[in-house]
Amino acid sequence: MAFTIAALFCQAAYAESRTSEPAPAHISIENPLDGKAVVGEIRLQKQNVFDLGNKDENNGLYRLANRLHIVTKDHVILGQLLFEADEKYNQRLVDESARILRRNPYLYDASIKAVPREDGIVDIEVLTRDVWTLGPDLSVSRKGGENTSRFGIEEKNLFGLGQTVRFNHEENFERRSNSFDFTDRHLGNSWVSAFLQVADNSDGESQQLALVRPFYALDARRSGGVRMLNDDGRDALYVLGEESAEYQRKRQMLNLFAGWSKGLQDGWARRWTAGVVYDDNRFGNVSVPTLPSAIPADRELLYPYVSFEILQDQFERASNRDQIGRTEDFYLGSRFTGSVGWADESFGADRDALLYSATMSRGYRTRPKRTLILSGNASGRLESGHSANVVAELDARYYVKQSSKRLFFIALHGTAGLARDLDNPLQLGGDTGLRGYPLRYQNGDSSLLVTVEQRYFTDWYPFRLARVGGAVFADAGRVWGRDHLGGEQLGWLTDVGLGLRFSPTRSSSDKMVHFDIAFPLDGDDSIDSVQISLEAKRSF
Repeated sequence: MAFTIAALFCQAAYAESRTSEPAPAHISIENPLDGKAVVGEIRLQKQNVFDLGNKDENNGLYRLANRLHIVTKDHVILGQLLFEADEKYNQRLVDESARILRRNPYLYDASIKAVPREDGIVDIEVLTRDVWTLGPDLSVSRKGGENTSRFGIEEKNLFGLGQTVRFNHEENFERRSNSFDFTDRHLGNSWVSAFLQVADNSDGESQQLALVRPFYALDARRSGGVRMLNDDGRDALYVLGEESAEYQRKRQMLNLFAGWSKGLQDGWARRWTAGVVYDDNRFGNVSVPTLPSAIPADRELLYPYVSFEILQDQFERASNRDQIGRTEDFYLGSRFTGSVGWADESFGADRDALLYSATMSRGYRTRPKRTLILSGNASGRLESGHSANVVAELDARYYVKQSSKRLFFIALHGTAGLARDLDNPLQLGGDTGLRGYPLRYQNGDSSLLVTVEQRYFTDWYPFRLARVGGAVFADAGRVWGRDHLGGEQLGWLTDVGLGLRFSPTRSSSDKMVHFDIAFPLDGDDSIDSVQISLEAKRSF
């Protein structure tokens, strides 16, 4: 049924794209030189962290920062462009190259400008601005009544090569962890990305390794890679925000895959991927128990799978939506991904099972200053004719731009579950968007969360290091269905509050600091009448 609906969804979207009016200029810019002129010189205009031509940034400290910072190397930027000199000029490739550059954590912003010459040649100017990438990774946060601290050191643009190296010590309500990370999105100046993480935790250890050549562009023709995970640790189940049961988990996962595509055709890209997954999950008692045990059933799955993706080339560039004062790339096209796999005891699995998943998304500009983005996903297993671990989610985000400094925002997140695995609980609380309540406060099979925010984007730019915004908000949510530990479900829970947002503009942190004060309007007598949270998030 999910695949039938998805097919109709994409077919309708494709038909609409063939008959509707041309996209507005801020989504797809038509250039009279497109396909006619030839790319000439490609010039890089790389800005350091601070603009010393601006008197507000030309001081001793900022000059020292610029001298110590290694600006991104030319070949790192040039290697991410989808065009070369002496090729036909293509506006779509120019736009997509700018989006690729803006995804890098070591660049605050990137833009590409065409400069026509009288001889039919188009020179290209690539403008980028670096951010400071070396420094202590310090964080102290509080959400849902619990504290988290992290300290370490990180470099997100090692020697100007775009690589990330990080050493961290983190303590939270679940564990203490010492970890090392290495990331290179363009290994050897290629499109292959590499990720390595090794962690020594108070409750176990974890190792991750990934070598992946993704579909890096809309017209990319192949992908492939390997992902590996070895993870050992303690997990807990919660009742009204308090740990009530525990178990030890050990997981080993390997995913080998390869993908192919005919590239971008008539504004759409269609991609196929095939692979094999080994996913072994073992559960048992904690070596030094402090709570009653609740042990999930073991799962050993080995299965081949095939997936299909179709997506539309339609993007919108905006600002002051989810970020403050920086370019945001919003995907407004139609997109669908579906995957089917089969685990069989003859392959080495502990059961015969059909595994499936599907995701869909689409954006709408309902009016010039209003944008609606819908997304959904579903996944689960079919074992001996019975459904297992079925989860379906729907997200809706609605933006109303009232002015350049004010925006009204509504978000809805709904989740429906059936026969969930014990280690995949649905939890609702201060860590999942219900800001006036403790973390993991309610448990069930299904939930609904609604958030309403009035956002403000100020001109306050203290020390030219961070932009500042604010919000007045209200949240409402509830859960339905079974709580494995028999916790009380309290129906609808609501809160109101206000907060400040600080968005760094000179550091490589891709997170915004949130300081919120929330007032719960429901709940039981055990919770505080005021919840104060300090945390970092990727958006407003």
